[in-house]
Amino acid sequence: MRAFINLMFVFTIISCVMINAAQAEKKIVINLASRALSLYDGGKRLELYPLGVGKVSTPTPTGYYKILTKEIDPPWIDPSNPEFEVPSGESNPLGYRWMQIHGNYGIHGTNRPDSIGHYVSNGCIRMREADVEQLFDAVEVGTPVEITYNRVVVEKAADDRIAYYIYPDGYGWQALDVKYVTSWLEPWGISAFAEEKEIADAIARSDGEPVYIGKAYSIELDEKIIPATDQNNRHFDSKVVERGGITYLPAVPIAIAMEMKLEWRHHTTLATKFGEVPGIEKKGQLYLNEDDAGLLFRVEGWREGNVYKLRKMAPEDETFDVTKIEPDPNVQDKKTDENKIEIEKENSDENQQNQIENKIENQNENQSENKIEEEDKNSNKNVKKSEKKSKSKKKNNETKSADLNQAEV
Repeated sequence: MRAFINLMFVFTIISCVMINAAQAEKKIVINLASRALSLYDGGKRLELYPLGVGKVSTPTPTGYYKILTKEIDPPWIDPSNPEFEVPSGESNPLGYRWMQIHGNYGIHGTNRPDSIGHYVSNGCIRMREADVEQLFDAVEVGTPVEITYNRVVVEKAADDRIAYYIYPDGYGWQALDVKYVTSWLEPWGISAFAEEKEIADAIARSDGEPVYIGKAYSIELDEKIIPATDQNNRHFDSKVVERGGITYLPAVPIAIAMEMKLEWRHHTTLATKFGEVPGIEKKGQLYLNEDDAGLLFRVEGWREGNVYKLRKMAPEDETFDVTKIEPDPNVQDKKTDENKIEIEKENSDENQQNQIENKIENQNENQSENKIEEEDKNSNKNVKKSEKKSKSKKKNNETKSADLNQAEV
C-alpha cells in the first residue's frame, strides 16, 4: 500500500512538472502602441487580440509580469471608493473574467466592447468578452506577461512576406525617423529593399497598416548557413529576397563564403574569375538575379522550405546545367540569323567554287578534245603523205623496171 502511495506521489510530481514546463512555453505579449495582445507558444503566435488600454493620463505600465491570480465572475471595486462594489453582471466593468498581473492591474473583459482599440481605461487591459474567456482557458497562473510600447512592428505574414507597421504615438513616448525604422528591419535581412521615401510616408501616416517588402530566406552553401558578418565583423544583408517576381541573391556574403574575389565594375557589373553579370545596388548592398548565379559563382540554387540552398558545381563540369536559366530570345534569334547567314555564305562560296571548278574542267575537256582533233588531223596528213610517197616510190620502181626491160632488148 505504501509503495502504491509513493508511486502515485511520484506520478503526481512528474505530472505537475510536465504541466508547468508546457505552460512555461506560453507567453502573453502586449504592445500598448498597437493596442494588441499576442499569445505565444514557444516561438509561434497562437492568437492576436485587440485591446483597450490605459488613458494618456493613466497609462498601462510597461514591464515584465506574470499572471498572479485568475477569477471567474469577479466583482468590481471602485479604486476611488473601495467601499463601492459592483457584483458580476452586465453592469460590471470587468466583464466575466479577471487575470491579475500586478497590484490592481489585470487583464479582464468589459461591458463596453466599443472601447476596444482605444486608450480608455485606468490602466487595466480590456478585452472583448469572447476573447478574454478564450485566453482565460488557454493560460495558467504563472504565465509570463510582457508589456511594451513599440510603434514599429515587423512581422512575417502567412504567405512569408515580411511587412512593417507604424502605429500612432498614443502616449507621446516614441518619436520615429527613417533610420530608427530601418534598424528594426535590419535583423530580417531585407532593409535594403525598404525605400526611404516609403518609410517616411508610413511614419507620416502612422495608421498601423502593413507595408509589405518581400520574402526573405536564409542561405545555405553546401549545408552551411551563410552569416551576415565577415571575419572583420562587417555586416551585410545576407538573405535571399523575393520581390516583384524577382529573386535577388546577396553577392558579397556568397563571395565571402566561397572565398572568391568579387569585383564591382562601373557600378553596373559584378565580376568573378568565372564571368560577369549585371549587378543591383540597394543602399550599398550588392545583389544579383538568381538566374545569373551559375554564371558568376558556378553554383545552382533552389528554395527548400524557409532556406535557400546553394550547391557548388563540380570543377570538371564546364557546362553548368540549370533548368531555371532560359536563353534570351533576342540573343537566340540573333544567333540563329547569324548562323543562317553563315550557312548561306558557305553555300554561296561552295557554289561559286563549284562553278569555277566546272569551268576549269570544261576548259580542260575542250583543250583535250582540240588536242585529239589536232592529232587526228596530223595523223591524216601523215597517212596521206605516206600514201603519196608510196605511190611516188612505186612509180619510180615501175620506171626503173621499164628502163631495165628496154636495156635488155
